[in-house]
Amino acid sequence: MNPAAPADFHSLYPQLDATALTAYADALESGDLTGLPPARAAEAQVVRAAAVFTRGKVTGACGDLLDAALWRHTGPRPRAVVVMPSPWTGLGWAAYAVQGAAFAARGYDVLAYTVRGFGRSDGQADFAGPLDVADGRRALDHLLERAAGPVTRIGFLGVSYGAGISQLVAAHDPRVDAVAALSTWGDLGEVLRENSTRRCAAVQALLTAAGRARLSPETERALEDVLADRDGEATLRWAQQRSPFGQVKELNRRRVPVFLAHAWHETLFPANQTLRLFDELTGPKRLDLSIGDHGGPESAGLLGLPSPVWTDAHRWFDHHLRGAANGVDAEGEVLAEVMWTRALEPSAGWPDLTREVRRLYLTGGGGLAGEPEHGWTAGVLCGVDTPAAVADAIVSSGYAEMAGRPRTYRAGEIDSAVTATWVGAPAEETVRVRGIPRLRVTYRAANSGSTFVAYLLDLAPDGSARLITHAPFSDLPSPPDSLIGADIDLQATAYDVPRGHRLLLVAAGRDPFYGDANLPRATLAFTSPEPTPSYLEVPVG
Repeated sequence: MNPAAPADFHSLYPQLDATALTAYADALESGDLTGLPPARAAEAQVVRAAAVFTRGKVTGACGDLLDAALWRHTGPRPRAVVVMPSPWTGLGWAAYAVQGAAFAARGYDVLAYTVRGFGRSDGQADFAGPLDVADGRRALDHLLERAAGPVTRIGFLGVSYGAGISQLVAAHDPRVDAVAALSTWGDLGEVLRENSTRRCAAVQALLTAAGRARLSPETERALEDVLADRDGEATLRWAQQRSPFGQVKELNRRRVPVFLAHAWHETLFPANQTLRLFDELTGPKRLDLSIGDHGGPESAGLLGLPSPVWTDAHRWFDHHLRGAANGVDAEGEVLAEVMWTRALEPSAGWPDLTREVRRLYLTGGGGLAGEPEHGWTAGVLCGVDTPAAVADAIVSSGYAEMAGRPRTYRAGEIDSAVTATWVGAPAEETVRVRGIPRLRVTYRAANSGSTFVAYLLDLAPDGSARLITHAPFSDLPSPPDSLIGADIDLQATAYDVPRGHRLLLVAAGRDPFYGDANLPRATLAFTSPEPTPSYLEVPVG
């Protein structure tokens, strides 16, 4: 069985410049703008003219003191407020130094705080558990007590860890009027185990990025149990309490407006679990989907650079908290960036991305065809690394994608003696893949417990390929030599397959991003029984 893969990084936010953000916060407090870039110095002057910036402590649950920063207007007129729980980083609230100031310049009172267990905050990290929810509510109390005038409406906004906490606070606190959750999760259980497959690289990344944070024993045990492949049911119960998906009825009951932002190739929080949450929301909602990985699409905005995601977050709050007629409510629920084209496609709702579904059957000759074929077998050898891995490195590979440098796979290097592959016919015109591809396969596992990872790639005429999407699958209870049916949703995508390119489907028994249930050198035999043929469904927009 494959142990946890090591994480090759120390931060989930490699582009954040802690020195620059801290210097900006210092300038907001002292008024000494020396050393700031001219544009940032001008912004600081505007903010200081509008609001008073101070650092302090919020008394959270159990009396724990949370490090915080407050942007407070002194005038008595009514105004909206924003609370911002920090991401999963020792940088704490300083990650929001620029964006908190931007909200203050627009007329909001703002409180940003470092979540418990991180940075200079007391307590132990509860991973968005009851203590974190209580902290968020007390942070709001702290802000309301210090407002100079009446508070009209209240928003919670966060990135990553702060995004999950923001949604959960909104579900538990009826005072919250709107939420913006960037690079968030909807179902934490699916973040830890996707299709019964342990997401080891993601979990190891969380542990590594915690650095000197103080994790609660429950949090540390839950994450380490995933890596050690033990007590899965207990871990899922722990995760359920920390999943906005489980609180969606409360959000819907009050019709809380929710803005979500996510990256297509998320390696930390896969997109489909956030989409499930988005589908269940019945109040005003918006979803921005972008090229990149965890935290990437919003990282530029955290540094004060142009960011479509942050622009939309500001517009969302301006409309739902301040009543601005900025049109964000009439633009449709989804804005999808098409991979590698930079095109932005709005749609009325998530189902509207897909106009038709094309079914391609897996054949014994390694093809993807319009008619089913039965009686064939294609073998996969387990315990062997292949070039068909999800990414070069968790999180950081997404930054290369944002820069227009996606990983290139060489189809000829994907060993057919180790993997199973199926290739479609050359596209006669551009194929607009939009939505969630689905795979239905049958395979025989020689041993009890089996895992495979399915990859859908865009194969160019020169033999190079790019990853469109993927998903893992594990079967744990079936006895040896069983025929196993796997119905898998691959991760959602918006991808244009150019004319003359082919779809390439690869099944492999090992990927360093996942823990697998296979025995080394075991085999998986894929087939296509007549009653239940194996096929790939491609959503086309």
